[in-house]
Amino acid sequence: MPRIPNTSPQTLAVLELLLEAPRSWHYGYALSQLAGLKSGTLYPILVRLADQGWLETKWAEPELPGRPARHTYRLTGKGAKAARAKLAEGARGRGAGQLRTAEGFR
Repeated sequence: MPRIPNTSPQTLAVLELLLEAPRSWHYGYALSQLAGLKSGTLYPILVRLADQGWLETKWAEPELPGRPARHTYRLTGKGAKAARAKLAEGARGRGAGQLRTAEGFR
């Protein structure tokens, strides 16, 4: 039986974090720290969600001279709607309250 896309606990954790502030731009590193995911897990999730049209991406100019530009991410309207649906499905399928939350994430 094929796996249902975007339903892994890691993907659901990322979607939940992004939904905390869906119109804000988020750095991948901050998402990694808040979700407790290593870069080898997080970035493939972000690339897949962007390829599916769920995320918008852009390069942010460095805040300090000499620092590299950073990639940022935010949910599209389609992505926010889909994320809410996936999280609702996940809560029904696993029982409410089992998803990782990120208090104070902005």
